[in-house]
Amino acid sequence: MAKISDQQFTQISRSMNIIGDFSGESDIRIAGKIKGNLVTSGDIVIENTGFLEGTIKTRNATVAGKINGDIECNEKLILEAKSLFVGNIKTKQLIIECGAKFKGNCEMPVDNSETKKP
Repeated sequence: MAKISDQQFTQISRSMNIIGDFSGESDIRIAGKIKGNLVTSGDIVIENTGFLEGTIKTRNATVAGKINGDIECNEKLILEAKSLFVGNIKTKQLIIECGAKFKGNCEMPVDNSETKKP
């Protein structure tokens, strides 16, 4: 039996409905429903059956399901073709696949050297 400290990711299955905030360091895969805020230094994957209502802070996120809330990714956010995102985005890199739906604002940091005239 693996020790808890050896766990590489947390899985929220399709049959789970969670209400409340939680945080951690592991990667998280969500197929169920969460109503609350989520903070992790790992990566998040929201599967096509997954739904999250709240604020997310993470390193990277891939969304195939639905989010109603704000997200802050330190690196990259991917909105897959059937995803639905309503809220604000803050990330370095954003990939929105054809068919994804997004309503809100997006903020991406710009390096000052990129804005200088040649």
